[in-house]
Amino acid sequence: MRIAILGAGRMGAWLTEELCWNNEVMVHDSDLLKMKYFIKVHRALSIEEFADFKPELFINCVPLGLTLEAFDTVLPYLPSQCIISDIASVKTGFKEYYENCGHPFVSSHPMFGPTLANIRDLHEESAIIISESSKEGADFFRRFYSSLKICIFEYSFEEHDKTVAYSLATPFASTMVFAACMKKQDAPGTNFKRHLAVAKGLLSEDDRLLTEIMFNPYTIRQLELINSKLAYMTHIIRQRDYDEMKKFLDKLRANIGQ
Repeated sequence: MRIAILGAGRMGAWLTEELCWNNEVMVHDSDLLKMKYFIKVHRALSIEEFADFKPELFINCVPLGLTLEAFDTVLPYLPSQCIISDIASVKTGFKEYYENCGHPFVSSHPMFGPTLANIRDLHEESAIIISESSKEGADFFRRFYSSLKICIFEYSFEEHDKTVAYSLATPFASTMVFAACMKKQDAPGTNFKRHLAVAKGLLSEDDRLLTEIMFNPYTIRQLELINSKLAYMTHIIRQRDYDEMKKFLDKLRANIGQ
Protein backbone atom coordinates (compact mmCIF):
# COMPACT_ATOMS: atom_id res chain seq x y z
CA MET A 1 0.00 0.00 0.00
CA ARG A 2 1.17 3.55 -0.70
CA ILE A 3 1.11 5.44 2.59
CA ALA A 4 1.75 9.14 3.19
CA ILE A 5 2.64 10.24 6.72
CA LEU A 6 2.58 13.82 7.95
CA GLY A 7 4.66 14.50 11.05
CA ALA A 8 7.93 12.80 11.99
CA GLY A 9 7.77 13.24 15.75
CA ARG A 10 8.14 10.26 18.05
CA MET A 11 4.98 8.46 16.97
CA GLY A 12 5.19 9.54 13.33
CA ALA A 13 8.79 8.35 13.12
CA TRP A 14 7.87 5.04 14.74
CA LEU A 15 5.03 4.44 12.26
CA THR A 16 7.25 5.43 9.34
CA GLU A 17 9.96 2.99 10.37
CA GLU A 18 7.51 0.14 11.02
CA LEU A 19 5.38 0.56 7.91
CA CYS A 20 8.09 1.17 5.32
CA TRP A 21 9.21 -2.47 5.20
CA ASN A 22 5.94 -3.81 3.79
CA ASN A 23 4.56 -0.67 2.17
CA GLU A 24 5.69 2.23 0.00
CA VAL A 25 5.91 5.16 2.41
CA MET A 26 6.33 8.90 1.90
CA VAL A 27 6.82 11.15 4.92
CA HIS A 28 6.89 14.91 5.39
CA ASP A 29 7.65 17.08 8.40
CA SER A 30 7.97 20.85 8.52
CA ASP A 31 11.30 20.28 10.30
CA LEU A 32 13.18 18.64 7.43
CA LEU A 33 15.99 17.46 9.72
CA LYS A 34 13.60 15.01 11.39
CA MET A 35 13.53 13.01 8.15
CA LYS A 36 17.32 12.83 7.88
CA TYR A 37 17.88 9.25 9.02
CA PHE A 38 14.92 7.44 7.44
CA ILE A 39 15.76 4.60 5.07
CA LYS A 40 13.55 2.93 2.46
CA VAL A 41 11.27 5.98 2.66
CA HIS A 42 10.37 8.79 0.25
CA ARG A 43 11.13 12.10 1.96
CA ALA A 44 8.76 14.83 0.78
CA LEU A 45 10.13 18.35 1.00
CA SER A 46 6.57 19.72 0.88
CA ILE A 47 3.05 18.34 1.18
CA GLU A 48 2.50 19.16 -2.51
CA GLU A 49 4.58 16.05 -3.31
CA PHE A 50 1.75 13.89 -1.90
CA ALA A 51 -0.25 14.72 -5.06
CA ASP A 52 2.21 12.89 -7.35
CA PHE A 53 2.70 10.08 -4.84
CA LYS A 54 -1.08 9.34 -4.87
CA PRO A 55 -1.29 7.64 -1.47
CA GLU A 56 -3.97 5.06 -0.70
CA LEU A 57 -3.68 5.84 3.02
CA PHE A 58 -2.74 9.12 4.70
CA ILE A 59 -1.75 9.07 8.38
CA ASN A 60 -1.86 12.40 10.22
CA CYS A 61 0.77 12.41 12.99
CA VAL A 62 1.09 16.13 13.71
CA PRO A 63 0.95 17.28 17.37
CA LEU A 64 -2.40 16.86 19.06
CA GLY A 65 -4.46 20.03 18.73
CA LEU A 66 -3.25 20.69 15.17
CA THR A 67 -4.66 17.52 13.61
CA LEU A 68 -7.84 18.89 12.03
CA GLU A 69 -6.03 21.97 10.74
CA ALA A 70 -3.42 19.69 9.15
CA PHE A 71 -6.15 17.65 7.45
CA ASP A 72 -7.53 20.84 5.87
CA THR A 73 -4.07 21.68 4.55
CA VAL A 74 -3.31 18.23 3.09
CA LEU A 75 -6.68 17.08 1.68
CA PRO A 76 -6.35 19.04 -1.60
CA TYR A 77 -3.26 16.93 -2.44
CA LEU A 78 -4.84 13.53 -1.76
CA PRO A 79 -6.83 11.30 -4.16
CA SER A 80 -10.56 11.31 -3.48
CA GLN A 81 -10.55 7.65 -2.40
CA CYS A 82 -7.49 7.98 -0.15
CA ILE A 83 -8.27 6.75 3.36
CA ILE A 84 -7.39 9.46 5.87
CA SER A 85 -6.31 8.57 9.36
CA ASP A 86 -5.34 10.01 12.72
CA ILE A 87 -3.71 8.59 15.84
CA ALA A 88 -4.86 11.37 18.18
CA SER A 89 -5.12 10.73 21.91
CA VAL A 90 -8.33 12.78 22.19
CA LYS A 91 -11.00 12.56 19.48
CA THR A 92 -13.17 15.58 20.33
CA GLY A 93 -14.62 17.01 17.10
CA PHE A 94 -13.18 14.24 14.91
CA LYS A 95 -16.46 12.42 14.26
CA GLU A 96 -18.09 15.54 12.87
CA TYR A 97 -15.02 16.34 10.77
CA TYR A 98 -14.86 12.89 9.20
CA GLU A 99 -18.58 12.91 8.44
CA ASN A 100 -18.10 16.00 6.28
CA CYS A 101 -14.64 15.48 4.75
CA GLY A 102 -15.68 13.31 1.80
CA HIS A 103 -12.97 10.67 2.42
CA PRO A 104 -13.11 7.19 3.93
CA PHE A 105 -11.35 7.29 7.27
CA VAL A 106 -9.88 5.26 10.08
CA SER A 107 -9.18 6.66 13.52
CA SER A 108 -6.99 4.77 15.94
CA HIS A 109 -4.94 5.40 19.05
CA PRO A 110 -1.81 3.48 20.03
CA MET A 111 -2.11 3.54 23.83
CA PHE A 112 1.61 3.84 24.36
CA GLY A 113 4.40 6.26 23.52
CA PRO A 114 7.72 5.33 21.92
CA THR A 115 9.41 7.32 24.71
CA LEU A 116 8.34 4.96 27.51
CA ALA A 117 7.28 1.77 25.73
CA ASN A 118 9.66 -0.99 24.67
CA ILE A 119 9.06 -0.67 20.93
CA ARG A 120 10.92 -3.93 20.30
CA ASP A 121 8.34 -5.83 22.34
CA LEU A 122 4.80 -4.42 22.38
CA HIS A 123 2.85 -7.52 23.35
CA GLU A 124 1.77 -5.94 26.65
CA GLU A 125 0.63 -2.69 24.97
CA SER A 126 -2.82 -1.78 23.66
CA ALA A 127 -4.33 0.18 20.78
CA ILE A 128 -7.85 1.41 20.10
CA ILE A 129 -9.55 1.41 16.71
CA ILE A 130 -12.63 3.61 16.42
CA SER A 131 -15.66 1.50 15.51
CA GLU A 132 -17.11 4.10 13.11
CA SER A 133 -14.03 3.78 10.86
CA SER A 134 -14.26 2.45 7.30
CA LYS A 135 -13.87 -1.32 7.03
CA GLU A 136 -10.80 -1.18 4.79
CA GLY A 137 -9.03 1.32 7.04
CA ALA A 138 -9.90 -0.54 10.23
CA ASP A 139 -8.74 -3.83 8.70
CA PHE A 140 -5.38 -2.29 7.78
CA PHE A 141 -4.66 -1.08 11.31
CA ARG A 142 -6.01 -4.30 12.78
CA ARG A 143 -3.49 -6.28 10.74
CA PHE A 144 -0.70 -3.83 11.54
CA TYR A 145 -1.27 -3.83 15.32
CA SER A 146 -1.77 -7.60 15.34
CA SER A 147 1.56 -8.11 13.55
CA LEU A 148 3.22 -6.41 16.53
CA LYS A 149 1.17 -8.47 19.00
CA ILE A 150 -0.53 -5.31 20.30
CA CYS A 151 -3.85 -5.91 22.07
CA ILE A 152 -6.67 -4.26 20.09
CA PHE A 153 -9.88 -2.69 21.43
CA GLU A 154 -12.72 -1.12 19.46
CA TYR A 155 -14.64 1.86 20.83
CA SER A 156 -16.82 4.61 19.42
CA PHE A 157 -15.43 8.16 19.38
CA GLU A 158 -17.28 8.97 22.61
CA GLU A 159 -16.29 5.73 24.32
CA HIS A 160 -12.67 6.37 23.36
CA ASP A 161 -12.51 9.79 25.01
CA LYS A 162 -14.19 8.46 28.16
CA THR A 163 -11.66 5.62 28.28
CA VAL A 164 -8.73 8.02 27.78
CA ALA A 165 -9.99 10.25 30.60
CA TYR A 166 -9.95 7.22 32.89
CA SER A 167 -6.81 5.43 31.67
CA LEU A 168 -4.58 8.43 30.84
CA ALA A 169 -5.87 11.60 32.48
CA THR A 170 -6.32 9.95 35.90
CA PRO A 171 -2.72 8.67 36.25
CA PHE A 172 -1.41 11.81 34.53
CA ALA A 173 -3.18 14.01 37.10
CA SER A 174 -1.90 11.88 39.99
CA THR A 175 1.66 12.08 38.67
CA MET A 176 1.39 15.84 38.14
CA VAL A 177 0.24 16.28 41.74
CA PHE A 178 3.20 14.19 42.92
CA ALA A 179 5.58 16.38 40.90
CA ALA A 180 3.87 19.55 42.17
CA CYS A 181 4.63 18.49 45.76
CA MET A 182 8.24 17.59 44.99
CA LYS A 183 11.07 18.75 47.21
CA LYS A 184 14.69 17.73 47.65
CA GLN A 185 14.81 14.25 49.13
CA ASP A 186 18.12 13.17 50.66
CA ALA A 187 17.03 9.63 51.49
CA PRO A 188 14.38 8.59 48.95
CA GLY A 189 12.74 5.22 49.47
CA THR A 190 12.02 2.63 46.77
CA ASN A 191 8.43 3.74 46.16
CA PHE A 192 9.52 7.37 45.96
CA LYS A 193 12.12 6.49 43.32
CA ARG A 194 9.54 4.59 41.29
CA HIS A 195 7.08 7.47 41.37
CA LEU A 196 9.88 9.87 40.47
CA ALA A 197 10.83 7.76 37.45
CA VAL A 198 7.21 7.78 36.27
CA ALA A 199 7.01 11.56 36.73
CA LYS A 200 10.21 12.13 34.77
CA GLY A 201 8.93 9.91 31.97
CA LEU A 202 5.58 11.69 31.82
CA LEU A 203 7.09 15.17 31.86
CA SER A 204 9.45 14.26 29.02
CA GLU A 205 6.40 14.10 26.75
CA ASP A 206 5.35 17.02 24.55
CA ASP A 207 3.55 19.81 26.44
CA ARG A 208 0.78 19.99 23.84
CA LEU A 209 0.11 16.26 24.15
CA LEU A 210 -0.16 16.46 27.94
CA THR A 211 -2.34 19.57 27.74
CA GLU A 212 -4.78 18.15 25.20
CA ILE A 213 -5.19 14.92 27.17
CA MET A 214 -5.94 16.90 30.31
CA PHE A 215 -8.35 19.15 28.35
CA ASN A 216 -10.38 16.12 27.26
CA PRO A 217 -14.01 17.06 28.14
CA TYR A 218 -14.32 13.89 30.25
CA THR A 219 -11.22 14.64 32.36
CA ILE A 220 -13.07 16.99 34.72
CA ARG A 221 -15.22 14.15 36.04
CA GLN A 222 -12.10 12.12 36.82
CA LEU A 223 -10.47 15.06 38.60
CA GLU A 224 -13.62 15.57 40.67
CA LEU A 225 -13.46 11.91 41.66
CA ILE A 226 -9.79 12.26 42.66
CA ASN A 227 -10.60 15.34 44.73
CA SER A 228 -13.44 13.55 46.51
CA LYS A 229 -11.24 10.58 47.40
CA LEU A 230 -8.49 12.89 48.65
CA ALA A 231 -11.02 14.73 50.82
CA TYR A 232 -12.27 11.41 52.21
CA MET A 233 -8.73 10.23 52.97
CA THR A 234 -7.90 13.58 54.59
CA HIS A 235 -10.94 13.20 56.83
CA ILE A 236 -9.86 9.69 57.90
CA ILE A 237 -6.33 10.83 58.68
CA ARG A 238 -7.46 13.92 60.56
CA GLN A 239 -9.77 11.80 62.72
CA ARG A 240 -7.17 9.04 63.11
CA ASP A 241 -9.98 6.58 62.42
CA TYR A 242 -8.29 3.16 62.27
CA ASP A 243 -11.48 1.25 61.44
CA GLU A 244 -12.33 3.59 58.57
CA MET A 245 -8.76 3.43 57.25
CA LYS A 246 -8.96 -0.38 57.26
CA LYS A 247 -12.18 -0.23 55.22
CA PHE A 248 -10.59 2.29 52.86
CA LEU A 249 -7.49 0.15 52.28
CA ASP A 250 -9.62 -2.98 51.75
CA LYS A 251 -11.62 -1.06 49.14
CA LEU A 252 -8.44 0.00 47.38
CA ARG A 253 -7.17 -3.59 47.23
CA ALA A 254 -10.52 -4.72 45.79
CA ASN A 255 -10.36 -1.97 43.17
CA ILE A 256 -7.01 -3.19 41.87
CA GLY A 257 -7.93 -6.88 42.11
CA GLN A 258 -5.57 -7.67 44.97
